[in-house]
Amino acid sequence: MGRGDAALVCLILFLGRLSTPAVGQSASGLTREQRREFLLTAEIIGGRQNGEGLTLPWRLTLSDGTITHDASYSTVDERRSIMEFSDGSREVNFVDSYQYNIAAYDLAVVLGLGDMMPVTVERRWQDKHGALSWWVDDVVMDEARRLKKGMRAPDTEAWNRQMHRMRVFGQLVYDTDRNVGNVLIDKHWRLWMIDFTRAFRLWARIDRPQDLTRCDRQLLERLRTLTQAEVEEAVGDRVSSAAVKALMARRQLIVEHFDRLVAQKGPAAVLY
Repeated sequence: MGRGDAALVCLILFLGRLSTPAVGQSASGLTREQRREFLLTAEIIGGRQNGEGLTLPWRLTLSDGTITHDASYSTVDERRSIMEFSDGSREVNFVDSYQYNIAAYDLAVVLGLGDMMPVTVERRWQDKHGALSWWVDDVVMDEARRLKKGMRAPDTEAWNRQMHRMRVFGQLVYDTDRNVGNVLIDKHWRLWMIDFTRAFRLWARIDRPQDLTRCDRQLLERLRTLTQAEVEEAVGDRVSSAAVKALMARRQLIVEHFDRLVAQKGPAAVLY
């Protein structure tokens, strides 16, 4: 990283601190379950609409009297039998739903990837139900900005391993809106996956097998043993039975894909 990039990181960190909400001293040390309870029960004391993203989610401030922290809130829930896009393409049984954000998080926890996504719950606010997600602290940029500036993580291997986990998960849930703006990077160069409202498609295929080049050993074994019953318990009625069956078909294809790569290139070249 050159002097210019280092200066940019310092500036982003400074600006990020300015925009971070007042947080109780114990907030950063909360467990996943404690964050979930906070999101479900803390009082919503303020909010403003975030000017980023197609659905313009809200940034809400919550407090339980001791801890004050922000959360992202999305109520999008659009369903169409046929969706026509501006590029002329069409999608049958189109869904764009906040419920998929909750389902994606719960599934990530089952797969051991819960630390790559903010805790997300369902909550009612202003007479609407929506997905409430813990506001990720110390975010300095998204993947779009990193690529634009040509910045590199200080630990390339650790960074690549995170990217590979994220790609496997994106293919498993078949999110049609995975883009560089949906990947946040904090000051520790940790990746955070957000916005899965267009996931859980009905197609029993891998969208981009070329992106699946390496895989975490534990993640691969977890995929190998993952059952439909476990998925159904995780996602509940937020995801249709047809979408769950398609996900299980993709799970099998992903496992077979990496088994072939291991046979061709050897475990060391594929697994970590």
